[in-house]
Amino acid sequence: MNERHDPYADPYYESGYEDQIGRYDRRGYGDPRGRSSMRADRGGSGPHFYDPSAMPRGRGGLPDLDEDDGFDDEPSTWRRRAAMVALGGGAAALIGGGAYAVTQFFDKGAHPGGVGPDAPVSGAVDTTVPAYVDQNQSLMNGNAGLGIRKNTPTTGSSFGTPADAARSAVVKANTVLPKKDSVRHLASRLTFGPNGKVMSDINKLGINGWIDRQLKPETIPLTRGEQKADAELVTWSMTYEQLKAQRDDLDKKGIRADDQNVRYAIAKQLFSDRQIFEMMVDFFGDYLHVAAFHDGNELIRAAFERDVIRKYALGNYVDMFVAANRHPALLRYLDQQGSTKDRINENLARENLELYTVGAFNGYNETDVRQAAMLQTGRSIRDNQYVYRPEQHYVGPVKIMGFAHPNGDAAAGEAVQEAYFRYLALHPNTARYMAQNLATRFVSDVPPKTLVDAMAKTYIDKKSNIPAVLMTMLSRTEFWESVGQKVRRPGEYLTATYRALEIGAEAPAGFTSNNTNVSPMVQGLGEIMRKLEEFGHAPMELPTPNGYPDVYVAWTSAGTMVNQWNDAYTAITGGRRQFTWTKPEALIANPPGTAGAYLDALTKMLINVTLDNDRRTAILHIVSPTTTSTTPVDATFNGAIAAVVRAIFATPHHHLR
Repeated sequence: MNERHDPYADPYYESGYEDQIGRYDRRGYGDPRGRSSMRADRGGSGPHFYDPSAMPRGRGGLPDLDEDDGFDDEPSTWRRRAAMVALGGGAAALIGGGAYAVTQFFDKGAHPGGVGPDAPVSGAVDTTVPAYVDQNQSLMNGNAGLGIRKNTPTTGSSFGTPADAARSAVVKANTVLPKKDSVRHLASRLTFGPNGKVMSDINKLGINGWIDRQLKPETIPLTRGEQKADAELVTWSMTYEQLKAQRDDLDKKGIRADDQNVRYAIAKQLFSDRQIFEMMVDFFGDYLHVAAFHDGNELIRAAFERDVIRKYALGNYVDMFVAANRHPALLRYLDQQGSTKDRINENLARENLELYTVGAFNGYNETDVRQAAMLQTGRSIRDNQYVYRPEQHYVGPVKIMGFAHPNGDAAAGEAVQEAYFRYLALHPNTARYMAQNLATRFVSDVPPKTLVDAMAKTYIDKKSNIPAVLMTMLSRTEFWESVGQKVRRPGEYLTATYRALEIGAEAPAGFTSNNTNVSPMVQGLGEIMRKLEEFGHAPMELPTPNGYPDVYVAWTSAGTMVNQWNDAYTAITGGRRQFTWTKPEALIANPPGTAGAYLDALTKMLINVTLDNDRRTAILHIVSPTTTSTTPVDATFNGAIAAVVRAIFATPHHHLR
């Protein structure tokens, strides 16, 4: 039985940040079940710190790998497991100078803190270190970040274009990834996974041309998968009034608007050609987080995604922040509708400071939080629509950080509130916090200060314009020198795998289902959603308002790693039967007749690298102990093609962004 971490567990609890625990208890977040309608069956490991006792184990301390390819004998099974460990563990995924073995805890459990299943994991966060401005920095402040920090460039240079910066960059960190492949680096960092079209587009348009086009997503045609998502996820484009009128009929069909909102996000990540836009939608889904499933928000959460996140994902953050504070989904999520001049609730005021703008402990104090909560009274909800109620607005002078206003007229209170929101969104501390978070997402778990400073300056100079900040990041050498410094989070691993396999949105010929209420694609997206929930990384589903962490150490889990490999095997072998797929023996047209050349063709197609000799040998030994580069093979890799492809997806090259 796969025992999983509590999917509702607050990461602050697990981090041991006692001061954070106190905050969450005061606001009623100590038990997220009380705040979210996220169903109890939505299991998942989630962001956490590795717990060996919660890890599913096969014989010999190794997690079980799915085996359904005709090799059922014991030697073959153990050979496969040993090869997977060699690929992910013995051959470390080098992130900077810190040797992060992707599966370093699988076999012997050896690490500095001791040996055995109960010993602490190498790289786990030092909980004696005080929290800093956000969870990512807190997680990376201890030993976990040392290896990366040692090899993170301490300085960098700015160039006129991203292509110029790429040409001038010199990758000095030790990494298994190719150091001089700027196209692969760009595609890995700014998409949900390179596929043939992405690589072709970058090579055709050039680095500058591809980035320019991606930053104008409206110029990129919708793919067939996106068109199907728009048509078949029927609630996505419905207004609140339409959803309210049709709710009973939709409920009878098992269709929920909040559920389809998550499926829509998955579809866009998998099938869209507007990849930078979708990456930014996902980023802001964590940065300005509103949980996907929350009591009362069932009919309006998708509207928050449409009218706030997607509308401004490549716009000005100040506009997104103001729009968010007018949206009933955010107001209800943080209990603002119950905050009046006579009974003040601090939740939204606190998160506006701590999570959505300047960052925790960054220039404000508890008096500022209280003053902000007083100022924000009167913002409320009526029939699931935003409304300003002047009779409930506190009147009187307010001072929050450097913002001061007499606030003497309740009728004008809404305008004062929006002036305050704009002040916060354009504050220098917000600029740095935004830059830090963007650089952590796209560059390194411990991004260089020079890069963060440059991005923050652009944020201020360009009035929070996100494309301008991204262009600053991409036009500096620190971005291009960060090869091998980011690991895919569980959801990113899944999407990258499916995109590499070029899973199609159409149902295969002959597909049948007992469910006639929704299309095959919607059913398939539901299966993927449930798998992401097992990983603890389904879009928008974190119950608490801090959003998913971005750093690798928060996701270190043997159970999740093996679950990812097994899901890759499901995709490789057509287990996602609602989608079209290419049989693994047909991935390469007219494959080479020798094992080494065939493997090279597969790795070049699927993960855009040629493996080193040690990893090539480890994968070839999956076929048989005597297989060498010159061994003759057929298109099925002598019957082992599915296992070989899965092993490719288990390499550090695929886990690394």
